[in-house]
Amino acid sequence: MKFLISNDDGYNAEGIAVLARTLARHGEVIVVAPERDRSGASNSLTLDRPLRVREAPSGFHYVNGTPTDCVHLAVTGLLDSPPDMVFSGINHGPNAGDDTLYSGTVAAATEGYLLGIPSVAVSLAGYSGRHFATAAGIVDRLVERFKADPFEKPVLLNVNVPDIPPGDLAGTRITRLGRRHAAEPVIKAADPRGQTIYWIGPVGKEADAGDGTDFCALANRCVSITPLMIDLTAHSQLDGLDTWLNP
Repeated sequence: MKFLISNDDGYNAEGIAVLARTLARHGEVIVVAPERDRSGASNSLTLDRPLRVREAPSGFHYVNGTPTDCVHLAVTGLLDSPPDMVFSGINHGPNAGDDTLYSGTVAAATEGYLLGIPSVAVSLAGYSGRHFATAAGIVDRLVERFKADPFEKPVLLNVNVPDIPPGDLAGTRITRLGRRHAAEPVIKAADPRGQTIYWIGPVGKEADAGDGTDFCALANRCVSITPLMIDLTAHSQLDGLDTWLNP
């Protein structure tokens, strides 16, 4: 098998090295990742300047762009043939609920999916970063299942793995995205010259974390796997909006 790997933590992140070692046991690995941390970059493409690709001593390729840039550039320009799967991660921190809309980790996998390739975003849902091996074990399992029973058409999976030892996992759940309350207010401060600056505030509390959500799975020490889709159309509003516009 041939795997394309990217992330949003940058090519030097621990998680991407763990992911590359894991997938190398299953086939050929190509890493194309941002040159620096691009967390929160979402699905942005760089259109106002050229991109450069460089190779690190590790053999990883890094790009002066976003996670989406990396996957798009790799699939449409760098690789001689498309990969069998795209993996993004292993992110240091969760990407659950509506946080997925902002996530560069999920965005990299989304770009692979949009290009017709089965794609998986993998996040270690904790900030200690002590148990990347637990997430690696889940990646192993997913690849083995894919090899035994390939998807009939491309899928986009968002995987969150509790940051705990493998033996402490309570199972794997197929989940839907939860929801959060509105984010906390921005944090106002001053720079060394006395100019006002703002930091984006922390995420809001969980509003929908009930049974079946990714939040609920993680709270119960379970791996969360959420199939995602790209259609943003509010289908339930089509008829009502047409009536409103054309009374």
